[in-house]
Amino acid sequence: MRSEEDRPVAGFPFSAVVGQDQLRLALILCAVHPGIGGVLVRGEKGTAKSTVVRALTALLPAVDDAGTTRPARLVELPVGATEDRVIGSIDLEKVLRDGERAFQPGLLAAAHQGVLYVDEVNLLHDHLVDVLLDAAAMGRVHIERDGISHSHPAKFVLVGTMNPEEGELRPQLLDRFGLAVDVAASRDVDVRMEVVRRRLDYERDPEAFVARYESADEELAAEILTAREKLDSVELSNRELRRIASLCASFDVDGMRADLVLARTATAHAAWRGDSEVTAEDVRVAAELTLPHRRRRDPFDEPGLDQQQLDDALEQADQDAQSQVEDDARDGEPEPPENPEDRGPDEDRGPEDGGPEEGGPDDEGPDDDGPEDPDGPGGGVRATDRPSAPPAGEFKAKLLEVPGVGEGAPGRRSRSMSPRGRVVRSTRERGHGLHLTSTVFAAAESQVARGRTAGRLRLAPADLRGAIREGREGNLIVFVVDASGSMAARDRLSAVTGAVVSLLRDAYQRRDKVAVIIVRGREAELVLPPTSSVDIAVRRLQSMRTGGKSPLAEGFLRAREVVLRERLRDPQRRALVVTLTDGRATGGKDALHRARVAAHLLADASVASIVVDCETGLVRLGLAAELARELRGGYVRLAELSAQQVAGVVRAAA
Repeated sequence: MRSEEDRPVAGFPFSAVVGQDQLRLALILCAVHPGIGGVLVRGEKGTAKSTVVRALTALLPAVDDAGTTRPARLVELPVGATEDRVIGSIDLEKVLRDGERAFQPGLLAAAHQGVLYVDEVNLLHDHLVDVLLDAAAMGRVHIERDGISHSHPAKFVLVGTMNPEEGELRPQLLDRFGLAVDVAASRDVDVRMEVVRRRLDYERDPEAFVARYESADEELAAEILTAREKLDSVELSNRELRRIASLCASFDVDGMRADLVLARTATAHAAWRGDSEVTAEDVRVAAELTLPHRRRRDPFDEPGLDQQQLDDALEQADQDAQSQVEDDARDGEPEPPENPEDRGPDEDRGPEDGGPEEGGPDDEGPDDDGPEDPDGPGGGVRATDRPSAPPAGEFKAKLLEVPGVGEGAPGRRSRSMSPRGRVVRSTRERGHGLHLTSTVFAAAESQVARGRTAGRLRLAPADLRGAIREGREGNLIVFVVDASGSMAARDRLSAVTGAVVSLLRDAYQRRDKVAVIIVRGREAELVLPPTSSVDIAVRRLQSMRTGGKSPLAEGFLRAREVVLRERLRDPQRRALVVTLTDGRATGGKDALHRARVAAHLLADASVASIVVDCETGLVRLGLAAELARELRGGYVRLAELSAQQVAGVVRAAA
């Protein structure tokens, strides 16, 4: 007999969750129509994200499995899961027992007709997120690996939760999630009291608490099932489809995925309401869940959807739809005959009618007085007379890699050998896990010599092969920004700021940690310790003060200190120091010599680096290039930051 301690604790009821109405609705709509593509739940700690997701599973319809009926499953995918565990792999036991190749399904197969829950999805390796989102969108998984070709259904409600403070998902992955909801704790005192009261009641007696909300959960489950059955009969009229297309165009979203998801969500909402036709209100609700995360194209855009902008876009969409209805009505009426007298003197008249000839003086076009001046009227400005740095918005950072192969945290910048990467080859060494196919093939070559004619495969220690996995890692990018008086000219400072912002955007997309050191006056200030929240770095950069001397030596020494401290905390994360300066060290006695010595010390610490030369004008001292040589790192001019040759400028430290 099972004791009280061994009895499983009932899950928190979905109906008992206080607040979080938008999150609850998003989950319900995905349960009605799994083809929506899942929900991304973004929010701070302690906002019941996991509680609501786990409670959803109890509302899903029962599943027919091999002639029996079972409840829908909640499958949780851990952050450290490997690709084999997610999509499946060769069935080693069957291979060893029967000598036959067979496939062992993974977590995607287990989640079929249930919920696949990924907590901290922003920390999951990008290639695994791609796999999950592909399966959620297609409802099926295709596997071609280890000599096996396999396909199986995988229709599930995908839910990913994340805390934005720990780093964002890159925009390409954000777009792949059907819906997104931002959650936060209520500031209403009564609501907060009710949340605490219900949680305490649940912890005191879970079974009694669940029984209190059982009928409400059963009613919700029945409504979800009814909506699923009604989904295919819901009509999406051309008027509402035009409204959807107009909305997506108004918000300038990329691609067509937003249009499709918005249409599916609006249809699911209509079915959930019990209506047989999509209305404008369904489209509005769907837009609030579908568009916010698709408007955020980089980490520096504010998340969310401006309600006034949505109202204006819906009003414009309604006018477009009405205009189209009127145009369609007019299309059915005969055209009135044209009266030639209604035309103007030259309207629709060609040369034969005495009108202006094609290409004549009335045509707009370039003058024939000489070659077109690319600089416009009063041109003649030479490239050497212009600021060498492009405006802030024109920068596009190229990939700057730390040289060699590391073993750091998952990311998208530098090469690494990692247990979470893709298998590239096998080895006789330990490697990252067992390379099953190579192990079996190695053993197969010796079966005759080992006397095997049937039955299990005979293995020996010499048959074992390890897997070599290669992926990408995130690095620590330390920005040393010279904000001295020589750098403070308006055009140059604008260009430097634009360069740093572009590099920060690149760091965000590649899952790096960043730190910012500002060099000015008499010291180098660490304005941002290493963090994954690069949007904070942008805010600190925008508020930095400029002017005074340039103590570059202190900047290099501070960067060295930051890197060495982080090595103790995270030994596997390699660092890259990016210095933006004109090289004119002026802080303190013999400033330039001390800057060279400090640069040499940073290089001796085996830190990869790159100097972005911000010097402009006809007369150049070349001091930044000298510092780059002392750092034994890469060098590039600010004006060349978007050029092709920038890729790979970081060299190995001696």
